[in-house]
Parts: sequence; C-alpha cells; structure tokens
Amino acid sequence: MKKIIIAQFIVLLAGTIFAWCNFTYELINWLNTKSCTSCGSFSIVPNPFYTACFFGAIFFTIAFILNIILLKKSK
Repeated sequence: MKKIIIAQFIVLLAGTIFAWCNFTYELINWLNTKSCTSCGSFSIVPNPFYTACFFGAIFFTIAFILNIILLKKSK
C-alpha cells in the first residue's frame, strides 16, 4: 500500500506542477492582452480565474495535499 501512495504522490506532484504552469502561462498572456490557446480558450479570456486551468490546478492541489496527509498518517 505504501508504494501505491508514493506513486500517487509522484503523479499528483507532476499534475499539480503542470496545472499551475499552464495557469501561470495563461495569466501572463492575459496580463499582456495576448490570446492563449493552452486551456482551450482561443481568444482573450475575460478573466483567467474562470478557466478550466485554474480549477484544475485547484483540484490537483487539494488532491496533492490530501495525499501528503495520507502519506504522513501511513507512517
């Protein structure tokens, strides 16, 4: 079971980093009034905090934190 939790930790860490990098890229493009194609929005987004990238980053972060708690409790 410990190996599965560690594998899940690695996957969630990679997913969290990837999601926040995508959101940061979109936020930078929005601040520079450029269009962004990373999150499926092919025009200038009114607010990047309403995109799927932001909500995905939030959910990945929550899952990652829960995995850290699980990892600490399993020791």
